[in-house]
Amino acid sequence: MIVVQNLVFDYPGTRALDDVSFAIRPGSITALVGPNGAGKTTLLRTLAALERPLAGTVLIDGVDVLRHPRECHRKLGHLSDFFGLYEDLTVRQCLLYTACAHRIPPKRQRLAVTRAAERLGIADRLESRAGNLSRGLRQRLAIAQAIVHEPKVLLLDEPASGLDPEARHSLASLFLTLQREGMTLLVSSHILTELAEYSTDMLVLKGGVIVSQQSINAPRTASVGIRISLAGAFDGIDGILNAIGGVTEVRLEGTSVLFSYSDDPLAQHRLLKELIERGAPVRQFAEEQVNLQQAYLATVGAAQNGGVA
Repeated sequence: MIVVQNLVFDYPGTRALDDVSFAIRPGSITALVGPNGAGKTTLLRTLAALERPLAGTVLIDGVDVLRHPRECHRKLGHLSDFFGLYEDLTVRQCLLYTACAHRIPPKRQRLAVTRAAERLGIADRLESRAGNLSRGLRQRLAIAQAIVHEPKVLLLDEPASGLDPEARHSLASLFLTLQREGMTLLVSSHILTELAEYSTDMLVLKGGVIVSQQSINAPRTASVGIRISLAGAFDGIDGILNAIGGVTEVRLEGTSVLFSYSDDPLAQHRLLKELIERGAPVRQFAEEQVNLQQAYLATVGAAQNGGVA
């Protein structure tokens, strides 16, 4: 759905994007993460045909962004980190104006406005002036404007900024609904726990370079990560595990042991039983769940040590 090849973007004296290439599959929700100054906003603005790169190509649903920017605008919605609203217009007028700008036929405009407002929970504010809205409601209106034309691709830069916890949870539900309806989302945020609620993939950008692209919610395989925690020291636990068939990648972390093993519940039960029978003081036995924050920190750590994950 999104294909970027050899993208280079320069500001005076600074290379913001350096030979960036990646592809985002249709129907995914990709978390765009990285430290401040990594180039995330520049990348999003380039994808949205709001900035022109020095070199490279960007395709949105097969359309070249640089050659056909207006056609791409009809296929995508974009919410910038610092957005503006027409403060003298009502919420309805703001959404109607955006619908007209995207050339939604007049007969469909009222339905498009109503649906976007309902999705963001601002249907009761349609006659309120945008300038009188709270920070959170202004954010909701801006997101509603970004989706009023039902785009195939949605680019969001810090979409939860200014929203209260309840609104952020509703936003995560909205993104999942949009995904189920076939939309592809690329979301930049510093709140990794929030991104983990709905992201399927992670794209890590650092210093204008793609450090990693990986699936977050990968399908289960025959093997899973297992972590056991011990009540105290127990010499030889790694040797015992290595001698058991099917156990691989044993790693000690203090009183915890991590390893790969079958995802079959009965096999895991037999393994736990054997460890206890051998005297291992096991106090916890569970599959190791790697969240988005852990994956991000591991990726950035690998990059700092000279590798690319």
